Amino acid sequence: MKRIYSLLFLITFSFNAALAQQDSPYKTSFKVDAPIIGATMGLSYYGLTLMQDKPGLTEYQATHMDKNDVPKFDRFSAGYSSESAKKASDIPFYGSFAAPFLLLLNDGVRSNAGQVFVLYVETMAVTAALFTMTNGNVPRNRPLTYDPNVDISEKTRANAQNSFYAGHTAAAASAAFFGAKIFHDFNPDSPARHYVWAAAAAVPATVGYLRLKAGKHFLSDNILGYVIGASAGILVPQLHKKSNKTNLSLFPVSAPNFNGAVMTYSF
Repeated sequence: MKRIYSLLFLITFSFNAALAQQDSPYKTSFKVDAPIIGATMGLSYYGLTLMQDKPGLTEYQATHMDKNDVPKFDRFSAGYSSESAKKASDIPFYGSFAAPFLLLLNDGVRSNAGQVFVLYVETMAVTAALFTMTNGNVPRNRPLTYDPNVDISEKTRANAQNSFYAGHTAAAASAAFFGAKIFHDFNPDSPARHYVWAAAAAVPATVGYLRLKAGKHFLSDNILGYVIGASAGILVPQLHKKSNKTNLSLFPVSAPNFNGAVMTYSF
């Protein structure tokens, strides 16, 4: 509970700092962004409980897995399982979260650190909500469940049903592309932009490849996670730009049994 209060205090402080900035390409509002962050964090927590409450495979099901039940597009990886690939995936995965903080080396970003922090929290909260709510409601066997050498206790865990879609890949893509988007908008004429975007694309791709080899996700899971994560990393900052030319807008909505946000597109 103390951690939650500390996070809320830090977000509130960052909002106040963000409102004081005038040289940023973005515009943030406590009345808009705070409800979105709160709602998506709440959905993330609820989705996580759904993921944890999934019924696992029975022992009979776990010992009678048939690769032919997997769609042809993903069948090649049914049975993949590698602990070393799983451990290796943690390096670019956790490293991706540090990418936005490297932006503090940039003078423009550093002078708007509070606002960038709010956007980062909102981006990751949106990504987490989309992932946990989808994963919590869509059970799919992980590729490793088709490996006869994997221990039966691993196959019958609820976690073995969390293949769809790739959360690690989505989170890495969201953080990496967020960092690239922020750098691009604060430095529109920088010759380093192309390298920053290339690095942002490579990091989650590496995570996805290693998660595939680890038997955690099928290729389609990783592709979807990559696209959703990258989209969140780019769209959340874009929707906050002072000159948003995408005709997209995002605003909170509230009802007796619902709190969330609505995205609109104007023709």
